[in-house]
Amino acid sequence: MKTLTVRLPENLVLDIEAEARLRKVPKSDVVRERLSHAPTRPKSRQSNVMDLIGDLIGSVAGLPPDLSARKKHYLKASGYGQNRPR
Repeated sequence: MKTLTVRLPENLVLDIEAEARLRKVPKSDVVRERLSHAPTRPKSRQSNVMDLIGDLIGSVAGLPPDLSARKKHYLKASGYGQNRPR
């Protein structure tokens, strides 16, 4: 078994120590159990991002329909990235 050192917030450490004392098991056992019961990471970051922003897609009115394909054109037209007078 490999060793991993992590820094945890004080309140989480106190919670883990209290559980370990109550159950009379090492703190590492408590941490391993908590990690094994933690929600698993999504299989694809792409699908997770789409789930998070899916309700925002198409929610901004008045933008050009080809914005994603011609973003450089629209940024240049807006003056983005040019030096501004001080």
